[in-house]
Amino acid sequence: MAKLVYVDNSNLFIEGKRVKAVHAGLAADIGEAIGNRIFYQSYKIDFGKLHDYIAGTDKSEIKRCMLFGSRPPSSDTIWNIAKRAGFEVITEDRNVANKEKKIDTNIVANMFNDAYTITDKSSDTITLVAGDADFVPSVRILVENGFNVEVAFWGHASRELKEVCSKFINLNPGYPC
Repeated sequence: MAKLVYVDNSNLFIEGKRVKAVHAGLAADIGEAIGNRIFYQSYKIDFGKLHDYIAGTDKSEIKRCMLFGSRPPSSDTIWNIAKRAGFEVITEDRNVANKEKKIDTNIVANMFNDAYTITDKSSDTITLVAGDADFVPSVRILVENGFNVEVAFWGHASRELKEVCSKFINLNPGYPC
């Protein structure tokens, strides 16, 4: 049994800042944090803990562990930290309006390519770390085609995404903010 992991860094980070805001008492609940745009500004992802929590510590069981995000300024070391934690980092440039582009489609393209080239349907697990409904069609198709697809995200992930995956892993209780 092997794992293939695909992480949407921006989605995890932005929603993690909201979850942390609730934990820190800045918002009563996640609905208030979302509705009032309340974030815990100094929140940081511990890439080592994330990697071990999602992919496990036995490297022989990890076929692929990818982290997707926007290209940071050259002075930023965030992706080096992620690489040292065991992630294969894929970055894309932001567009002229400084908006993140190509990340979700890059995740889907890699998930599908790997599903049909290196995944053993009978024993491997594909894990998506993202929570938005944009991933529903791709997760649904993979599950309908016999792949085991887990979604790991904060508890307020898209209801529909939780329903179409093989298993939903709520990060709130197990992955410390």
